[in-house]
Amino acid sequence: MRNVGWRSVLIVAAVAAVVHLAVAWRYGWHRDEFYFVTAGRHPAFGYIDQPPLTPLLAALAGNLVVLRILAIAAQVGCIVLTAMLAAELGGDRKAQTLAAAVIAACPIFVGASLLFGTTVLDQAVWIGVFLTTARALRIGAVRAWLWPGVIAGLGLENKDTVAVLLVGIGVGLLLYRRDVLRTWGPWLAAGVALLIALPNIVWQAAHGWPQFEMAAVLSDRTGGTLGSLAQLAVLAFLQAGPPLVAVWVLGARELTKHRWLLVVVILTPVVFTLAGGKSYYPAPVLAVLFAAGAVRIGKLSKGWLTAVAVTAVMALFLTLPVLPPSVQTTLRAVDPEPMETYGWPEFVDQVRQVEQTMPPGTPIFTSNYGEAGALTILGGLPDVYSGQNSYGDWGPPPGTSQTVLVVGAFKAEQLRQGWQRVQAIAPITLPDGIKNDEVVWRTTIFRCDGPRGSWAQMWPKLRHLS
Repeated sequence: MRNVGWRSVLIVAAVAAVVHLAVAWRYGWHRDEFYFVTAGRHPAFGYIDQPPLTPLLAALAGNLVVLRILAIAAQVGCIVLTAMLAAELGGDRKAQTLAAAVIAACPIFVGASLLFGTTVLDQAVWIGVFLTTARALRIGAVRAWLWPGVIAGLGLENKDTVAVLLVGIGVGLLLYRRDVLRTWGPWLAAGVALLIALPNIVWQAAHGWPQFEMAAVLSDRTGGTLGSLAQLAVLAFLQAGPPLVAVWVLGARELTKHRWLLVVVILTPVVFTLAGGKSYYPAPVLAVLFAAGAVRIGKLSKGWLTAVAVTAVMALFLTLPVLPPSVQTTLRAVDPEPMETYGWPEFVDQVRQVEQTMPPGTPIFTSNYGEAGALTILGGLPDVYSGQNSYGDWGPPPGTSQTVLVVGAFKAEQLRQGWQRVQAIAPITLPDGIKNDEVVWRTTIFRCDGPRGSWAQMWPKLRHLS
């Protein structure tokens, strides 16, 4: 590994870690964290919407403190790995420090560390693959290719988007480093990655490749190619941090010296855009652009440090729960995720109060996995079900329940298709005009009686992907 200015890089990483730790538990759980923990408690080699690594780690963590520490550790990993990548691209200590600072301030990276999930791990994986591949190309040893293979294989057990990264690298090598493809190194890396990813691939094949169906659903929600194109523009300018645009533009110019990397940086966003993917899927390529841009800049001038500081402040206030909830709720249009971590105890208390008035053993059916996970993990309530994503695979209650407590963004007319009598009891509310998604979606608590069939008969209509 090239010389790294560890002292300055680790100072940047430590400052970022302290800032994240200061607000990590200020609000609470995110709905996705409930889902990951619950999925991990149903161990499998794959799920309808994700590979198994993140659910496994979430279940092992088991509580919010450890989950957020893992998320912050991944964010710190992104910072350190980007600095190391800058070193690998020829940057000195100042360039490495600038690269670390830019990633620490970049909104899409700061926001990903709000919660523990597939995204923050995916970012670390991509940068790790970029770094170890660049190193393997530089030193020319076959054994050096083991590292990108191992990291990519673990990444594939976390998120399928890594496959697009590997295709991009393959195309880049084919176009500009064809000599390397005549050695065993890249093929060793590909074989190791495939071997590690094989359990999930086999699971997907055995279950009819459900993640393709999931990808199609997400593409429709994004708005297809045009929607992804609009999101890509947002990624390039807003999520990258407007003051930092010049860094990645300079990085693109610097990558003309490393054309195989430039191919990856261009190709992966194009593939995700054509597939209707979400804007944050190709976000890790920003780390390459920032590292290369820092190498080209090569100095820690007052102007660049000011741009980093301004971006960091923007990222903190927009993507992390820094502000009071009454203020943060007004920023939902910019980034709704911080408010997704607020209000779950209140939600659970409102549902529990109604649940205590129901006949003993009444099952609870929710519209999404966040509601189901909150009621199970925070509320300790038994017999909680949902039809969303993998919850649909875990099945309905047995038999037929004469009374069901339904919680979700349903309308009474929808529920009357499954039950004869539907009573809206109360909407989910938060005080002082505070809004999270449950309030915005008008989540309501219903009592439903007189089922029009058994759970097994109704379940296919209750299952859904989103």
